[in-house]
Amino acid sequence: MYHRVFNIEEQLDEGMFLFGARQVGKSTLLKERFPHAIYYDLLKSNVRRRLKRNPETFREALASKPAGTLVVVDEIQKVPDLLDEVHWLMVNKGLFFILSGSSARKLKRSGANTLGGRAEPRTLFPLVWPEVDDFEIDRAVQNGMIPRHYMVADATDRIEGYVDVYLKEEIQEEALVQDIDVFSRFMEVAAISDGEMINYENIASDCGIAAKTVKAYFQILKDTLIGYEIPAYRKVIKRRLVQAPRFYYFDVGLTNYLLGRNSLKRGTADYGHAFEHYVIQEIIAYKGYSRSREIISYWHTYTHIEVDIIIGDAKVAVEIKSCEEVKTKHKSGLKAFKEEHPDARLILVSLDPITRISDDIELLYVTDFFKMLWDGEIF
Repeated sequence: MYHRVFNIEEQLDEGMFLFGARQVGKSTLLKERFPHAIYYDLLKSNVRRRLKRNPETFREALASKPAGTLVVVDEIQKVPDLLDEVHWLMVNKGLFFILSGSSARKLKRSGANTLGGRAEPRTLFPLVWPEVDDFEIDRAVQNGMIPRHYMVADATDRIEGYVDVYLKEEIQEEALVQDIDVFSRFMEVAAISDGEMINYENIASDCGIAAKTVKAYFQILKDTLIGYEIPAYRKVIKRRLVQAPRFYYFDVGLTNYLLGRNSLKRGTADYGHAFEHYVIQEIIAYKGYSRSREIISYWHTYTHIEVDIIIGDAKVAVEIKSCEEVKTKHKSGLKAFKEEHPDARLILVSLDPITRISDDIELLYVTDFFKMLWDGEIF
């Protein structure tokens, strides 16, 4: 059992939308933190069918409960019409609700009731460093941090099953695409672009589909919480900057599976890409849980000088390298960024075990960086 750092009890007011990809632990967290809540699981077909036919049954079952009663509805996107009943119960009966789901897409597309701002959206991420007592960096980089995947030595079969369920239940059953095989191929090509600037035309060519279809497919990945984008840093000082966003799958284990990276070894390019993705994954989770308003971006010039992560308006620049000994060449992107943003804090995260400061750059061993991150010492 992992103790999640998300302090959901402190953030719950009248209501909350709790989103998160499949198997990140939403149901487990809710049952652990709110054992006395009234619980509706819309993954159960009999419950889902009944409430789809007669949403008013939901109101009838709860109308007599005392004010302040907490009700959890799991996979709310399966029956978005329930949100009208939820709204009525919140306003007229003073009930509290947590509405969890693995996709915000259906709620957005159907014009579902968003409860008039009475329910704040929050996200549960895969496991993060402070939640894992027996943390192993190589396992995290290979398997990712979905709880069922991290806990086993070889997560290949589990991730394969995860992708199959996603394609069947999120994509096929909801009729989000016309051709599931083409979408499956797109997911593989998108994995090749993971951590890279998105080029819709190239991906469209590789998949044999139109660029506008590729854009729609990326939107599906984002709406179903399987992927996200990191924007480019846009403030030009001297060097011209690339403006295209970068795409990442929400968990590095998924990317590894789609690319067939089953046996990552330190010192290889594949390990380096996965290591970078995982560290960024941790930063994104910290931003979400801390509710930081700082924008996360990346910096890339037209002459291909880059820094992996920029926090805020050039407050902190983070370069990520999987090397076990930091050398001068690894600092070049940060030094170039410093020339244009002299007040920026510079950090290089790596597998070099000796944390130190060199050339005004903080060289941090990866778990030292994680400790500082989760202690609020980075941003």
